Amino acid sequence: MMKAMTFSLLQESYAVCRLDSTSKIPDWLKGDAFYSITKTAEELSVVCSEEHVPCDVQSETGWIILKIQAKLDFSLTGILAEISTILADQGISIFALSTYDTDYVMVKEKDLVQAAAALR
Repeated sequence: MMKAMTFSLLQESYAVCRLDSTSKIPDWLKGDAFYSITKTAEELSVVCSEEHVPCDVQSETGWIILKIQAKLDFSLTGILAEISTILADQGISIFALSTYDTDYVMVKEKDLVQAAAALR
């Protein structure tokens, strides 16, 4: 069973965007308080505030972000697995992000109330 964790809700609606792998980091990200960029041989993937995404960019909008309010040591295991299992059992899809310090779980805005209740 997961140790009690506190989540905070980032106060914007977010988008997950797909750009071509040869794309440069977009200028429209500048000024966002939160964004994440992942580049692979196949794509440049960007998570950012949906209000800044140009209409010609392939994106999935309507996400909100739950931040785990703790610095997570690299030796900890199973945190995202447990969170994703709890939410999957409720039929809630997630998009997970991790930084050096902590993890973020994205859920669709329409699922926020159900996700919060499940994680309690």
